[in-house]
Amino acid sequence: MSESLHERTRAVVERYIAALNAHDPDAIAACVGENFLNEHTSALGTSVRGRAAYRERLPLFLGQFQDLRYEVEDWIVDGDRCAVAYTMSCRYVGGERSHPVVIRGMFRFRVARDVIVHRVDYWDSTEFSRQVQVEAPS
Repeated sequence: MSESLHERTRAVVERYIAALNAHDPDAIAACVGENFLNEHTSALGTSVRGRAAYRERLPLFLGQFQDLRYEVEDWIVDGDRCAVAYTMSCRYVGGERSHPVVIRGMFRFRVARDVIVHRVDYWDSTEFSRQVQVEAPS
């Protein structure tokens, strides 16, 4: 019996999140389509189009967000679309200091031909800024 579209969509997204959690730029990029759109709704996020451009940015992202981990809170899968509520944790490296960060957010995916073609990431950049804020010297 073949997998349903629902099952294939979830499997693609599970593979992508596992690659993010493994900090493997090549495995992450292999989960997305050639014309992938990585869209951020947060003021601090930067959207990018294309697998090559996305792959090029991954080492810097993974270097700044060390020990990155996405814990899935909930899945909603409908055909070729998937929404994933998550808690992201990491050590954000900015300048000479690192800061622990825990942010809740939501990914929205569209999958075609067993790759992610569109990802929208919703997260609170104000909360991120609060957590990484460096206290002024007294």
